[in-house]
Amino acid sequence: MRKIIAAGLSCAALLAGGAAIAQDKYTVALDGTFAPHAMPKLGGGIEGFNVDLANTIGERLGVEMDIVATQFSGILPGLQAGTYDFVVAPTTINAERAANYLFSEGYLNTDFQFVVANDAPDITDMKEFAGKVIAVNKGSAYDSWAREREAEIGWTVESYGTNTDAVQAVISGRAFANVAGNTVAAWAAKQNPNIKLSYLYSTGLVWGMPFRKGDEELRAKVESVIECMKIDGTIAAMHEKWFGVAPAAGSAAVTPVAGFGQPGFDGYEDNGHEPSC
Repeated sequence: MRKIIAAGLSCAALLAGGAAIAQDKYTVALDGTFAPHAMPKLGGGIEGFNVDLANTIGERLGVEMDIVATQFSGILPGLQAGTYDFVVAPTTINAERAANYLFSEGYLNTDFQFVVANDAPDITDMKEFAGKVIAVNKGSAYDSWAREREAEIGWTVESYGTNTDAVQAVISGRAFANVAGNTVAAWAAKQNPNIKLSYLYSTGLVWGMPFRKGDEELRAKVESVIECMKIDGTIAAMHEKWFGVAPAAGSAAVTPVAGFGQPGFDGYEDNGHEPSC
């Protein structure tokens, strides 16, 4: 009897493993209010750069992409809990995150840019934000970055559930500035004549896609598609469509990386893999 039970369990394990290999749908997450990367569209649903990116990855892998739009602060905990297979929200790769999550190579450079009211003075140095209220998207990289510099700069950081709310705080006068990614800031300023672009902080960092530790095989599948999208110009075309400009030569949007993951961070696998399509 024990042998029969053991054989049955082994069979079940093999079937489960086969089901995992033959997975035909991935549940992925992003912040659906983080324009122009993801935002509500007329008639329902969401659209944006990362929505197009996720759907194209799904098409090339031959799988359905179940894209879940939620607040950014709950996305990485949801990944760890197994709610999502991986994350398609723009997520800055840094040392702390790379220690806890497995990242794809970067697909966009990420700089920080401030927006201020249209009649605000021009800012040429971050020290000029001293005494000002800075609005940020709760749980984002901009939130932690701004808070780490509160004492140094002398600004006050206020967090909001979405970046749209943070921008609205600037428009209403509750905050002097909002800091977000340069692509998001450019989109916000383009859409609203009451605000304008202000100080740009260059980070040298990139956005990647987080996976759970141990999901190296899934990361490799997804990253191989991302590399081909860089090589064939698909990401560059999406860049122009949503941000209004072509990506810079040598930027993450057009430059595939050898190995898997982002060089210089935990989880990078230098295994001789060379991008090819």
